[in-house]
Amino acid sequence: MKQSFSVKGLAACGVCIALAYVLSFIKLFSAPLGGSVTLCSMFFICIIGYLLGWKYSLTAAFAYGLLQFIQKPEILSIAQVLIDYIFAFTALGLSGFFRKGKSAIFVGFLAGVTGRFIFSSISGYVFYAEYAPEGWNPLIYSICYNASYIYVEAAITLIILAIPPVRQAIDRVKNSLIS
Repeated sequence: MKQSFSVKGLAACGVCIALAYVLSFIKLFSAPLGGSVTLCSMFFICIIGYLLGWKYSLTAAFAYGLLQFIQKPEILSIAQVLIDYIFAFTALGLSGFFRKGKSAIFVGFLAGVTGRFIFSSISGYVFYAEYAPEGWNPLIYSICYNASYIYVEAAITLIILAIPPVRQAIDRVKNSLIS
């Protein structure tokens, strides 16, 4: 019987989830409309997809969503909890579907971040529309609110990923997990 998950892969996921969780507490700054830009916390969930593929990345991202819920639960309804925590954070695991190719690390990261952005924007529109400032369309406000911190953090992360020694280190880790 073939194993679905290797011990080495699960250990790597545990380290990445722990790093993401710790970094989620390091707030670089608050975005203008709200939300916090953290120190590359989404990256350490998305990198699992690049390193190990979609089975690991979706599983780890789901676990990370549970941790985010435990860290600071905000409960309006079961549907809101599912969209805000389970679907939005699990979407970071979409990175695993973009594991191969020259720019896979960038494409996968952007796919995961965009998945999170979509679910967070849906949640903002459906569950938090009353917080939109007067004169703002709630959907536009939710999109702007979520983009103002999710994509700012993504841009910072992409700049760091563009540094050649960073990419080389990541590729060394990937090669050590494959062998």
